[in-house]
Amino acid sequence: MSPPASGPRWWETAGPPIAVEGGIKAKSKRGAIGEQWWSRRFIAVLESYGMSGRLQRGRSYARKGQVVEFSLTQGVVTARVQGSRPQPYNVTIKVLPLTTAQWREVERRLASQALFRAKLLAGEMPAEIEEIFASCGTPLFPRSAADLDMHCSCPDWGVPCKHLAAVCYVLAEAFDDDPFEMLAWRGRSRSALLAALRQAGPRPAASAAGSTRAATDDRAEG
Repeated sequence: MSPPASGPRWWETAGPPIAVEGGIKAKSKRGAIGEQWWSRRFIAVLESYGMSGRLQRGRSYARKGQVVEFSLTQGVVTARVQGSRPQPYNVTIKVLPLTTAQWREVERRLASQALFRAKLLAGEMPAEIEEIFASCGTPLFPRSAADLDMHCSCPDWGVPCKHLAAVCYVLAEAFDDDPFEMLAWRGRSRSALLAALRQAGPRPAASAAGSTRAATDDRAEG
């Protein structure tokens, strides 16, 4: 949508948002939103696209609980945000998932690093994971605003509007709660990733010992 040629913009004359009961409230009550390095990094990446001012407009919406629905699936976040009009706005934030071949390469490199593999299998997110993705030519976070498709049904032509911004903060806190949601957004569920890492890991010691005994027996019989 193109900006109006003249006159006040609608959000400058709109009233306060309609209060919501049971909305999804950001846990952070002041300052920056995001506790873990990956959620803070996600917000920092968005701000690096020149979105800082617009993101701040949605922070109070996130803290008031104006996001009434939120869902994260492969490559897309969908949400509904209550604004000043009776009907909540529909919000979508899409990111291009990695291809199967790209995920296989990421998994191969993660599995080759014993420490990374161990941390991920323990439910931890190593800070170096961002470097692993970058070395595969598939950055963990969107490289530019062009890598994101952000849409809101409100009349605000700017991106992100405060409704989109509120969802970005809720998304960041979802990453706080479960870092594997960040990987799911890029196309790989927690269960699928951990299964691939287990399969790619070293054989159990018992199995290796059994193979050694079998080889010794064969030589003895020969």
